[in-house]
Amino acid sequence: MDTHFIDELSRRLAGALPPGLHALAQDAEKNFHAVLRAQFEKLDLVTRDEFDAQARVLARSRAKLEELEKKIAELEQRLP
Repeated sequence: MDTHFIDELSRRLAGALPPGLHALAQDAEKNFHAVLRAQFEKLDLVTRDEFDAQARVLARSRAKLEELEKKIAELEQRLP
């Protein structure tokens, strides 16, 4: 999980507090951070790197499948 994203979101949420609550902003930011991190972990998200790696694997698998389908079609045409 990208902690930079959670840090930035926590800062924005704390910054959106009404002016009278700015004294609590630092504490609120820590609380926002903890809650966001816990909720994102429950979502079982993957990183962009993991997603991109799986997309490359899928692309190679599709290319190999297309190649094998062509070979099967050629072999079927050779049968009497």
